[in-house]
Amino acid sequence: MSLPMLQSNSGLMRRILAHFPRDLSLAFAYGSGLFGQTGHTGPRNNMLDFVFAVDDPVTWHTMNIMKNPRHYSFLRFFGPKHVSKIQNNYGAGIYYNTLVPCDDRIIKYGVISTGTLIEDLLHWKKLYIAGRLHKPVKILIQNENGKLQNALAKNLKSAVITAFLMLPESFTEEELYVRIAGLSYSGDFRMIIGEDRSKVMNIVTANMENFQRLYNNILQECPQVVYKQQLGKLELDKSPEGQFNQLMALPRTLQQELTRLVDQPGKNRDVEEILLQVAQDPDCGLLIQQSVAGIVKSSSMTQSAKGILTAGMKKTVTYSMKKLHKMWRGWRRKSS
Repeated sequence: MSLPMLQSNSGLMRRILAHFPRDLSLAFAYGSGLFGQTGHTGPRNNMLDFVFAVDDPVTWHTMNIMKNPRHYSFLRFFGPKHVSKIQNNYGAGIYYNTLVPCDDRIIKYGVISTGTLIEDLLHWKKLYIAGRLHKPVKILIQNENGKLQNALAKNLKSAVITAFLMLPESFTEEELYVRIAGLSYSGDFRMIIGEDRSKVMNIVTANMENFQRLYNNILQECPQVVYKQQLGKLELDKSPEGQFNQLMALPRTLQQELTRLVDQPGKNRDVEEILLQVAQDPDCGLLIQQSVAGIVKSSSMTQSAKGILTAGMKKTVTYSMKKLHKMWRGWRRKSS
């Protein structure tokens, strides 16, 4: 399964990609610089965000440092092997360069190895880039890597199943997408300070058609839900048996986090036994939410700490001030 490619701004995107080395297995743009958010100024005024997946980070950074040395902080002086080591071994496995002037826009781009991306998509080890891909993005390059394509599809199905476990028996399409969009923000300390707290709802209300394009086929084919598309409503099997099947289909890291949360010290029960217990628990949805938050909290904190090194102090302060300003604008809208 290939993710849908959105065609708007294609000329600008091609010009921006031309500034970077080729050999990208996946490239996508995301965020408020591309997709509108309710209550925000137009995307033209916001930074454009990109993620580039590469098979060989050392080679890619070698070429990019030669081509775009000013994009990097002082870390470039240690060489591409050191940059790649920081990318792969710390935080969420992605290396960001931020506040980069490019084609009359300001951009931020992250570089991640294809293998690390596939692992995150399949198992939610960090739920960082996997979480970005739960929401509409503009796919710019997507090669024929079968493992990557399957992982992209699996990630979307995992998001739907996880949201199902957190929702009641009957709910609207909008409620589903709010749950899905909120997964990667759950437990993220930046939602407490540095982000507009209405961010998730703003993303969904302004992009319903894009969410429908992303998830329509999955909802149509899912045997555990009745999808009344014309009414925008869904009805779910909330029996213990239905919930157990959903729990068994969750990404591995989420199952492990759930096990850690529920299993009593010294019992060491197997995962299937614990999930059977969770399926019958009235607080199943809350346990799922806490487990997702546990994954996100760890990766968001370590990635943000790494960002101080990869961006440099000056850019870090500038970027943080922009985030605080957006949060302040969100508070003003709510109070007015």
